[in-house]
Amino acid sequence: MSALGGPKQTGGIQPPTAMGLVLGIVLIVAALALAYFLVQMAGLIALVGIIIGGVLIAFGVHFVPVGGAPAAMGQAPGIATGVAMLAAGAGLAGLFGGAWAAPLGLGVALAGGAIGGGLLMAITCTMVNVIYVFGMGIPAASGKVDKDPITGDSFPEYKSQGTEGHGLPFISWIGGVIGGALGGLGGTLIYLQLLDVYQAQLPVILNATVEQIAPVAISLAGIFAVGMFLVNAVLAAYNITGTIEGPHDPKFKRFPRAIIAAAVASAVTGIFAIGLLQLVGVF
Repeated sequence: MSALGGPKQTGGIQPPTAMGLVLGIVLIVAALALAYFLVQMAGLIALVGIIIGGVLIAFGVHFVPVGGAPAAMGQAPGIATGVAMLAAGAGLAGLFGGAWAAPLGLGVALAGGAIGGGLLMAITCTMVNVIYVFGMGIPAASGKVDKDPITGDSFPEYKSQGTEGHGLPFISWIGGVIGGALGGLGGTLIYLQLLDVYQAQLPVILNATVEQIAPVAISLAGIFAVGMFLVNAVLAAYNITGTIEGPHDPKFKRFPRAIIAAAVASAVTGIFAIGLLQLVGVF
């Protein structure tokens, strides 16, 4: 109990409730059953892949260093933008890379998606530090830890008074690359799973060849993959609530809630994307 008689404080880390876990599991199982009913084993496998992709996206977002408006003024570490916007930029870059490599096979496409997202974040984090150091004249200093967990660099003597830190410490740079890679991997996995289902089902439903339906299948898979990426990125952003420095930030420990929410959201949106085929067949 707190001094005011309220509930015990948890430092912002709120574990999922039992009711939430049960409801989430029920929704996921129902979605998996419906996917199997609609498209048999192919739909079930696709939905499992979509759920895994959504979880990777939500988990990856927690690695990305986001400083928001305070970072723009040199009063907090991270990149001066919002969580969802930054995650979407990294993940969509990876998704486009993975989609381009889709004809080369699952492994190459997933690797392309991960590399694309990680590369975008690596470039972004590097240029952010160039602006901080040479444009604003401030060093990288974390406000969450005294030393960089990787390099061992000390922060307190470089942190300006009245700030939560500034710049982009090396651990934040590494976190950004990992987050971008996970986001790109997850987004690409969702795209590939949807593409496989559409390419298998649409020729039968529309009485056309695979080549004829290819533009429709690719477009639908891309649209739904982008939409699902944004859904999971926003869920993770709500879980973070504001800024985060990276994997060393105490807020990083909140990721279990985001993973559960992403799994449920991906199952629900995924079954909608897969069930769309049945609507096409009806009309």
